Amino acid sequence: MKTSWRSASLTASAVAVLTLTTACGQESGTSNSSQNVGATAPGSIAGVGAGSGVGSGVGAGVTESPGEAGTDGAGELAVSANAELGKILTDGNGKTLYRFDSDTAEPPKSNCDGDCATAWPPVTADDVTAGDGIDKSLLGEVTRSDGTKQLTVAGWPAYYYAKDASAGDTSGQGVGNKWFALTADGKKAKSGSGSGSGSSDTDLPGLSVRNDPNLGEIVVDKNGMTVYRFLKDKAWPDPVSNCEGACVEKWPVVAPVATNDTKGVQKKGLMSFTRGDGVKQMTVNCSPIYTFSGDKTPGDINGQGVGGQWYAVAPDGKLVGAPEQ
Repeated sequence: MKTSWRSASLTASAVAVLTLTTACGQESGTSNSSQNVGATAPGSIAGVGAGSGVGSGVGAGVTESPGEAGTDGAGELAVSANAELGKILTDGNGKTLYRFDSDTAEPPKSNCDGDCATAWPPVTADDVTAGDGIDKSLLGEVTRSDGTKQLTVAGWPAYYYAKDASAGDTSGQGVGNKWFALTADGKKAKSGSGSGSGSSDTDLPGLSVRNDPNLGEIVVDKNGMTVYRFLKDKAWPDPVSNCEGACVEKWPVVAPVATNDTKGVQKKGLMSFTRGDGVKQMTVNCSPIYTFSGDKTPGDINGQGVGGQWYAVAPDGKLVGAPEQ
């Protein structure tokens, strides 16, 4: 990114999801610095809890290296028309740019490292310029855990997808219900938006409650997707997830959510913890929570009762419709 775009140094402040001093152990975050490099300085921004960030919904079977994606600068960004997604953001070579739901934009923070960053190469912030229809003040950069600078769009870290072989490919759209093509204003492109500008994010908080006609009140994530618990997990005295490897590809973990970014969900036992694989995961009533890759749209409950082990979560953290334990 051009030096002249960079704003003044930022003041970091600590942000905690929630710290419990009794049951379920404790959780605290570390800061991650960020700069806005657009024409308009954003003011001070703060870091959030850092994790190893392999994340959920990485994309099954992605083992190839990023190839050319991410090795050169993105060049002049462009707004490209996609028949299914509407207007999406692409780099100077026409490659689609994506955002990750487990990241944060306020403050900017990437939670995609390691294997995740192989499947989803970060877009470097070097030599990026704004093309027609792009507000350069929305372009910025964030310092990743390895010290490299990643492009941000309206605060959201930008990525490529390793399986996108050609310009215009959008095979990363909707992977794990976590990855979405970017629009020029940093929003998520949504399928079925046609030639329009792409629909904006929902107004749902990180966790909220939906009244399902079959299950009653259940917890949903910020995309309106049903949240589940796994009977083989443990909540006491510290959360333990027994869903690993291929299980996590099928049941993506819910990333940490700030307490004030929830509505209708019991606050007691609302916390995050670090899994055995180093990824941070959210809990409700101290129990690890997940979404289901088989749920394609908000309101789906296809994960309910799967294998007699997976059940939707009530606002107090209890299992909905599960046999008595």
